Amino acid sequence: MKDLTFGTLIAVFEEIFGRGLLWVMVAAAVVITAAYAYVLIRDRAVSWRKFLLAQLSMPVGAVLGVGFVMVMTGSRPSDLGGPVDLILFLGIAVAGAVGMAVLVYTLESLLAPKRPGD
Repeated sequence: MKDLTFGTLIAVFEEIFGRGLLWVMVAAAVVITAAYAYVLIRDRAVSWRKFLLAQLSMPVGAVLGVGFVMVMTGSRPSDLGGPVDLILFLGIAVAGAVGMAVLVYTLESLLAPKRPGD
């Protein structure tokens, strides 16, 4: 593997997660992102109450993201081999945290009616 291409990355992710699960996750990410954009356009402002709860959910998303990847790869924390592995897991944690915040904010906005103070 001399070059890191988009196709190579897709092949690696399909190998790790399986073809079906990978594309289900991609579809879920697209749907949630579209719903988040819809909520922001519909409300024309950020609800700071909902945003606070979404931020409070971020540590849960970080732990779930790292745990999910460790289960899918059959890894344990003792398998971390060096700084690159740590940076990768921190990146996964950040992605999980941001994803959880977007999901929580979107679900709150879609399921709860907008209050006058929001």
